Amino acid sequence: MTAASGSGIHQIVVAASPGDAITNLALDTRRLLREIGPSEIYAHLVAPELQGDILPLTRYGPRSGHDLLIFHASMGQPDVQGFLASRREPIVLVYHNVTPGRFFDPYDPLFADLLARGRREVEALRPQVVGAIAVSEYNARELEAMGYRDVRVIPPVVDVRRLARVAPRESTMQHFASLGRPIMLSVGQLMPHKRPDFLVEMMHIAETYLESRALLLLVGHQRLERFTRAIREQIQELDLEGVHLVGAVDDADLAAMYRSAHAVVTASEHEGFCIPLLEAMTFSKPVVARACAAIPETVGDAALLLPPEQGPTFFAEAVCELFNRPPLQRALVDNGNRRLVQLEARPPDVAMLEVLLEVA
Repeated sequence: MTAASGSGIHQIVVAASPGDAITNLALDTRRLLREIGPSEIYAHLVAPELQGDILPLTRYGPRSGHDLLIFHASMGQPDVQGFLASRREPIVLVYHNVTPGRFFDPYDPLFADLLARGRREVEALRPQVVGAIAVSEYNARELEAMGYRDVRVIPPVVDVRRLARVAPRESTMQHFASLGRPIMLSVGQLMPHKRPDFLVEMMHIAETYLESRALLLLVGHQRLERFTRAIREQIQELDLEGVHLVGAVDDADLAAMYRSAHAVVTASEHEGFCIPLLEAMTFSKPVVARACAAIPETVGDAALLLPPEQGPTFFAEAVCELFNRPPLQRALVDNGNRRLVQLEARPPDVAMLEVLLEVA
């Protein structure tokens, strides 16, 4: 049976692209939903690599059955809002949080406006929503501030151990092993709210004043050209040979980088959840992060959490201290293993199905 015939549970996303966290989550959720019936993903914007697998929103036509729509809210888009407003199907909202536009104002004012619009659209959608899901307590509090009630908190339906089962690229492993230097890995799109500029400044302090020989790998898509250029210029101005803008990589290389890393770090100021930190735990790597947004509840006690008000100098000192204290590294790794067990005690796919069955 195809999605065009009979009833099904279908997902709506604003944009679908490879490596995007929400796209990956929607794909994992679709695998779950197809175990119980027809399910497709529709997007307003579909990257060429995903065409055919994810359908354009214009393909979602009149329905003969009683469908249920899952809308993944991430940013504003008038066409998507208009589509949802025109539908009679019940809607389940999955709120991943919408990044505040202020982070993007200096680099892409139009995108910043879409983000601001996205928050307004989530609030306007409330009368049509029959079930609201937040991927973290942090996100749930935002929905409740918009007037949503009975918000369920369900971590993302994603297999965080998937990457740990991928065979790492041997040549990449050998390359990093040959360097003989500590490696810090930061995984995520190169975006202003992720604060790669903070990590670059941290590396400048570590190299200049703490005599660190560590390398920093910034791995992830570089979709905001103006911001990427600003980070490259910052690295050049500080004359940092230990910072590398790696860009997007395939799973084999990413698995190799996780395995080669001595620590996984993030300076992000806004996360509705943070899957790369859980991935780090599956590779038994210690995590250093700033205690911002949903990061503390994502990692629990399985990370060296630094106060948000502390700057790059404090972060550099913390990382160097971690590298010099093997017992602290082992404690963080052990806590990470326990944190994964806690999260897996109640699988999110079971919780998701329970909510969908309630509202269907």
